[in-house]
Parts: sequence; structure tokens; C-alpha cells
Amino acid sequence: MAGVSVAAEWQLQHESYYRKLKIYSMQWQVDFSRNKIACAPFGGPIAVIRDDAKIVQLLAESAIRKLNIYNSAGILLSSTRWDRPGGRLIGMSWTDDQTLVCVIQEPNISLGLEQNVVVECVFWGNGMVCLTEGYQIFCISDFRNPNPCKLETPLLEDYPLCIAVIEPQHTASGNVEVLLGVNDYILVVDEDGGNIQKVAEGIGPLQKMVLTQNGKFLASFTHDGRILVTSTANYKKILFEYECESALPPEQFSWCGMRSVLLYWDDMLLVVGPFGDPVRYLYDDHDPIILIPECDGVRVLSSTSMEFLQLVRESTVSIFSVGSTKPAALLYDALNLFDRRSAKADDYLRSVRSELPEAVEACIDAAGHEFDVSRQQTLLRAASYGKSFCSHVDRFREMCTILRVLNAVRNYEIGIPLTIQQYKLQTVPVLIGRLINAHQHLLALRGCNAPLGVCKNKKKSPAVDDAALLEMLLDKLKLCKGISYPAVATQADKSGRRKLAATLVEHEPRLSKQVPLLLSIGEDDTALMKATESGDTDLVYLALFHIWQKSPPLEFFGTLQARPLARDLFITYARCYKHEFLKNFFLSTGRLQDAALLLWKESWELGKNPIAIRRSALHGPHIKLIEKTHSLFAGTKEHTFESKAAEEHARLLRIQHELEVSTKQTIYVDSSVSDTIRTCIALGNHQVSKKRWYWLEAFALARKRDWGALEKFCKEKRPSIGYRPFVDACIDANEKSEALKYIPKLRDPTERAKSYARIGMAKEAENAATQSKDGKLLGRLKLTFAQNATASSIFDTLRDRLGVS
Repeated sequence: MAGVSVAAEWQLQHESYYRKLKIYSMQWQVDFSRNKIACAPFGGPIAVIRDDAKIVQLLAESAIRKLNIYNSAGILLSSTRWDRPGGRLIGMSWTDDQTLVCVIQEPNISLGLEQNVVVECVFWGNGMVCLTEGYQIFCISDFRNPNPCKLETPLLEDYPLCIAVIEPQHTASGNVEVLLGVNDYILVVDEDGGNIQKVAEGIGPLQKMVLTQNGKFLASFTHDGRILVTSTANYKKILFEYECESALPPEQFSWCGMRSVLLYWDDMLLVVGPFGDPVRYLYDDHDPIILIPECDGVRVLSSTSMEFLQLVRESTVSIFSVGSTKPAALLYDALNLFDRRSAKADDYLRSVRSELPEAVEACIDAAGHEFDVSRQQTLLRAASYGKSFCSHVDRFREMCTILRVLNAVRNYEIGIPLTIQQYKLQTVPVLIGRLINAHQHLLALRGCNAPLGVCKNKKKSPAVDDAALLEMLLDKLKLCKGISYPAVATQADKSGRRKLAATLVEHEPRLSKQVPLLLSIGEDDTALMKATESGDTDLVYLALFHIWQKSPPLEFFGTLQARPLARDLFITYARCYKHEFLKNFFLSTGRLQDAALLLWKESWELGKNPIAIRRSALHGPHIKLIEKTHSLFAGTKEHTFESKAAEEHARLLRIQHELEVSTKQTIYVDSSVSDTIRTCIALGNHQVSKKRWYWLEAFALARKRDWGALEKFCKEKRPSIGYRPFVDACIDANEKSEALKYIPKLRDPTERAKSYARIGMAKEAENAATQSKDGKLLGRLKLTFAQNATASSIFDTLRDRLGVS
């Protein structure tokens, strides 16, 4: 029952779950519609100031503006009078060290142009990009050393529709790159100039843009209401596309981690992922919200509450999903039975004996990702219960210590709602510094006992940069024969010097040692590059599986595309074990024919199982796979034959299914056309219509390319339904000369005109169309021969002469 109540909070999107947790009821009285608000990441403070662009009722409140700082629970931390009457507040944001930066609209001497006024600004971490009235772009890359730099850009004729910034640490040049949505392209601007990056053809103006935190993927909202996800390495290649119900741009546009995009209108929050239907959350349109992106989700702030929207952890799903029989779920249930003193608890433990260590780890991991303290305690009790029956040491004690720290800072009086992932990314020393700045000295002192914690007032040793330390280490290591560079690099990584560790690994001559260590210190791209250059498939697979487990699908697909050898090895492996994942890879990278061939193979294997075929019926898996194969082949230009073959196969299966339904005999499905006809004759099945009979016979003879037999069949039977089946069979078989034997026999001039048009005979189509006097038909024929100027002109003249429109 506990699992059901927990899972009831989740929303399913494809194969993943999302949940929105209420963290705080806000302790303030703030009207979002009349204030400017800036929220710091990592559960940081919130700055609020009245919007000077809004009209103030003098009797309603004081005309004096105040800048108020609240914690994430809405408790006032500080307040100061705003004494800047000369200029309008354009924007404000928090830096990485939680310093509030405000930009005022007035001539800015520090930017070097006295008459240029800032009209728009975009912040990131410790920097800012601003756009002036003169369409000039300035950048401050570090607020700790605020030296403005003017970015060279082609002359803009108007303000861009949207702006996004790729932070310097995520660019190849090491400089900030500014993306401007201009007309139907993206203008990329940096210190060296600007270059135009075309998006896919026909996309049109982009209304909104937002980048992932690592700068690798760009999500855009187009003028016609589509969401496009592209890689910043290739803006033309669309990795994912979704068409919204409305073309009205969202008020807010944000990423939720690396897996989905959030769109907020005044009454709805939409979560769109690469697969499956979107998730919707409805809101009161009189109570607007603010989206605060975090590394593992998005905080949702309103005037009444603070919520957190995130992807549900896999360990949590394995325990609480309805009907789960995973080892962790059974261990959790075993604890419940043990508390009720039921003997079944022992049976549950025995059933997961071999997987008990993994179950314990899953319970510990799930506890770390919970905000509810009682649920944390239950999960840790389950882990402790399972740990008693195995020799697994695990990280139980470490998780208990971390959760004590997290629960303490999450208290509404402190108001720092960190998740465990944010806690690890920010590091303990930074958190302790934040607590000291907030005058929470006792809590900061207790935090020094947390894993990786250091006391703030501890005397620091003089810092040595990586380059100098590397030189000293190499001088000493050269004197030691047989020294293990990976061992030294591992120690450097533990000391927080990842760049030094990666450089030390380069001096290890054995790639079999290099690659695993590079993976362990997070240098995944370098590890995969080394493995592919070595040609050792075992090393490549080692790197691939490591990256596969930790990367979102789209990011993993992009990694594969950049490494042909790794891509080919992955495809070889996935063909045997991961068909569904391989199909998603083919579809995401635009390899429609490969995805179609994969589906066709699945349908063929399914066709070998007669039981599956009998149960498939009209909408069974066999027909669905073939129809999907047809649609994928139809999207390519080089596979016309395969597309037609799949279409005809699906059509034949439908006919055979209808025969089985009408005769109540399961003997038709998956037999050939000839066998189907032969069976109908043998059983005296007169329920088959003449039209269907002639189609089956004509189709079978055309498929055998027995044109003499087809002509003989036509003459002997003298079809009462006309010659249309014979015409269609010949044209589908791409035999125009055979089709010409039957087209003149068609009684309806409209059918004759269409048939001649299908085989490209414009003059004959014109003669038949003249007899029909059908204006719409003439218009369609003109479109058919649009590439033939002479034929198109003939049909225009004919329409005028006949006086039809």
C-alpha cells in the first residue's frame, strides 16, 4: 500500500516518471505580478523588488521601493531601501557565490560608450551579456574582475527575438558565445566575430531559446508552435521535435535536467521529453509561477509554495512502482512484514538472497533522493535490515551523515532545499561558507563533520597550480622505475585536482590502464577517444557501457555519432540485445531505412510464430510492425520498392484477416496470394466479392509477372466490375506497356485520364480529360505534370476552352 501511495504522485512519460514535490508553504506576502524576482540556484535566496514599470496606488503602499531578500521558504533575511531614482532596473541575478547583481538602464560609462543604454541582459554563473540600444553586445565574463568586452557582430537591423548564452567553460575557444535568434537563422557571436548558423529549412523565426547547463543542446520554440532540440555542434540537425497545441510562445521556457523541456503558460506547465506524450500540470492563472532550473530538476516558485519537479530516480521506481518485484521492493516489503512479526519476511529475504547487496544499495540510494524524512527513515531501515544478512559494507553510514546535513539545511528557518545531487555538485566547503554568511555558525560547525567537509577557519596551505605541481611530480617520477602513473593520478583526483589527474594519465604508456582511470575521473570523451584509437574492441565496449549508463539517450547518441568505430560496435551489440534502444538511435539520428529494416526483421521473426499471428488480428503486432516499416521506408527516397512491398504485405494480411473472420477458419493469415485464392476455391468460399476476387487474381499474376496469363484471365472472365484491377496491378508492378493494354478499355474517361497520368502520358491524359469536362480533374493533372511546362500549358488551355474552373 505504501508503494501505491508513493507512485500515485508520479506522472508517466514514455518509460520514465516525473514527480512534483511540495517543499515549503511560503511565509511571505508577495504579489508576483507587481514585483521583479531573482532566485539563486542550489536552493539559494530570493531577491524581490517592486517593478518600477508598474503603476503604484499611493494609498495601497508606500512609494519608497525596498529590496527584500528571502530564503527559499519565504522568510525575510534582510531589507534595504532602493536609492536608485535615475534609471530603470533592467535585470538582476545571483552569481555563483550568491552576490546579487543589478543592471540599471542608464548611460553606462564602464561599457565605453556613454550614449549606449542597456536594454536587455542575460546572466550566467559569474558573468553577463548585455544588448544596448545601438544593437551592440558587451560581455562581462567574470564579475570578480568586471572588465567589459565588446563582441564583434554583423550589423543588426532590429532587436533579436531571443538570446541565449553558451558559457565559456563549454565552448571550444574558451570564450563566451552568444546565440541570437534573428529572422530564420541563429547568429552566433563571440569575441572574434559572428557567424550565421542555419536551422533546418522551413523552421522560420525562433521565439524562445534555452540551453542545457552543459551547453551541448539547444531547445527552441518556433513561430508555428513547435519545440526543436538541436545540438550546438550542428544546428541543422534536429534531434527531437514536438508540435504544441498552441503557437503562442510560453511565458517561461526551461530545461528540466537533461531529459525534458518545460514550457509555462499562465495556467499550465508542460513537460516535453524525447519520447512519449507530454506531462501536464495545471495552475491557477491568477497565481503565476517562476521556474528555477537546477542540475537535476526545476524548482517551481509561486506566491504560496515552493515545489520541486524532477525525474524519479530509478532506485525509487524499483521500490515504489505498483506491482514491482525488484529485489529492492521485496526487501522493503520484507521489512514491513518483519515489523508485523510475519514469518513471510524470511521468505522474501530468501527470494533475493543472491541480489541482496544490490537491493541494499537501491534502498540507500532511494533514501538519499527523498525529501520526506519518515520515508528516508523507512528506506534506511530496510537497507539496515538487509545489510544484516550480507557482508556488504556499502555507504550506509555516509548516507546517514549526508541526510542529517540535508534535513538540517532544508528546515524552513534555514530554507536551503538542496537535493543530494546538488549537495555533491556544490561541495561541502561551499555549503559551509553559505551557512557562515547566513550567521548559522553552529550548523556550519556540525557540517564540518560531513563527508569531504573542511572547517572554514582552518589554515590553508599555499596553493600550487596544476602546471607547477605536474612539473615537480614528473621530475620525481622519472627517477622511479616501474612507477604507476594511474595510482598517482587517482590520488590527485581524490585531492580535487581532476585536470592534473587527467594530465598524469597521459604519461601512462598502457592504454588498458589509461582508459579505466579516465572513466573513473569523469574524462569520458577522452577515454572513448583513446579506446577507439587503440582499436581494442574490449576497451571501446568498456568505455561505451560506462558512458551509456550515465548519459541521457540524446547525449549518448551524439557521442556515438562522433565516433564511427564506437557507433558500429554499439550497433553490433544492440542488434543482439537492445533492439528497442537501437531503434530509438536510428530514429534520433535520421537513419530511417535502418530502423525500417530492424522492424521488418522483427515482423519476420514474429511471422514464424503461428500462435502470435493467430492472436494478432487486425491490430496485432505483426500488422503493426509491417505498417510501421512501410511508413519509415516511405520517408526515404531510395527504398521505393521496399515501401511498396511492405504496403502490399500489410494489405494482404488485412484481406486474409477478413476472410478468417467471415469463415471462422484460421487458415488464411500469412499464406501467399496464390494459396489464398486456391484455399477460397477449394472451400467454395463465395463470400469473397467479385471486386476482391479480381484484385487477388490480378495481383497474384502481376506479382509473378505472368503477363500472358493475366491477359488470358481478362479475356476469359470478361470482368463485370471493369478493368481497373488489371490496370492497378500492372502500374504497381511498374509495367507501363502492359497497363496500356487495359487503360483504353476503361469506360470512365476520368479513370482513363488518371491512369494515363500515373504512367506519365500527358497527351493521352489530355484526350481523356477532354471527354470528362471535369475542371477539378484538369487542375490535378496540371499539378501532376507541373515539371513539364508544355503539358501544364496544355491543361490550362483546355480548361479555358471548356469553360471550367
